[in-house]
Amino acid sequence: MDSSDLTFVTSGMVALVGPPNAGKSTLLNTLLGQKISIVTPKPQTTRNRIAGVLNEPDYQIVLLDTPGLHQSRSPLNREMVKIAMDSLADVDAVVFMLDISLPLPAKVKKEKEQEYKRYFSEISCPAFLVLNKIDLIDRSKLLPIIQSYAEIYPFKAILPVSALKGDGTKPLLNELLLVLPKGPRYFPEDIPTDVSERFLASEIIREKVFLLTGQEIPYSSAVMVDSFKENEANGRVTIHATIYLEKKSQKGIVIGKGGGKLKSIGIAARKDIEELLQAKVSLHLWVKIRKNWSQDERFLKELGF
Repeated sequence: MDSSDLTFVTSGMVALVGPPNAGKSTLLNTLLGQKISIVTPKPQTTRNRIAGVLNEPDYQIVLLDTPGLHQSRSPLNREMVKIAMDSLADVDAVVFMLDISLPLPAKVKKEKEQEYKRYFSEISCPAFLVLNKIDLIDRSKLLPIIQSYAEIYPFKAILPVSALKGDGTKPLLNELLLVLPKGPRYFPEDIPTDVSERFLASEIIREKVFLLTGQEIPYSSAVMVDSFKENEANGRVTIHATIYLEKKSQKGIVIGKGGGKLKSIGIAARKDIEELLQAKVSLHLWVKIRKNWSQDERFLKELGF
């Protein structure tokens, strides 16, 4: 295509980064007006980088949802943090998100600020601090919080929001549009994400495992879609997927008495996948043990890390 044929709009990439459970995935979904990233109350739900594409007539913003930044030990966690940190390198702006609804003792807050400073040092483009979950705090406490963070990094703006309710998201978009460059769109206007339907289906299944199981199960589980086939005659999609666990003792918990737990996971996942695909879905789930898969770098590569 000749460059003269390209339509230039405000077009840029924005990394959503921050500690686990800050609300990055919720913000992405709210801005897009549809569910692209899975969301659970448990930290470290997001494991991969997912791009959500916000399309409007005069701009396109590619929002990168990233795993939570935390002190990592296992190979899986190290890869997750690496994905998040690598996302800072090739973007036009960074949105650093914090959950301010949970009060922190002064000592812990100071330790966290020092940790965040290390992350801030890797940012080389305009950065915005988003203070999330303002609907859960007394608004009179906002100003001191804003002032404390303004002292540790020169953010372009510090914006209070409620990602869940959408409060404060319009000012955030307006601030981003002021710093993003002009250029061609990265994606066609009808594409809301860069990941495949197959990947989104595996994420939805993993979300239901997170939501419907307790203890260590969510963090010991991985999901791989083995086949994803659409019947052109009737439009039905047939998906076969495997839930991998690390220990034999976990298998019975996920399957449940009489297969009840696995059935619940399947029903909940199928409903969301049907909504995503706008098609009828036949979902078949298996549970397998892959001992210590989170320590297995070869298997992590198979999962896309």
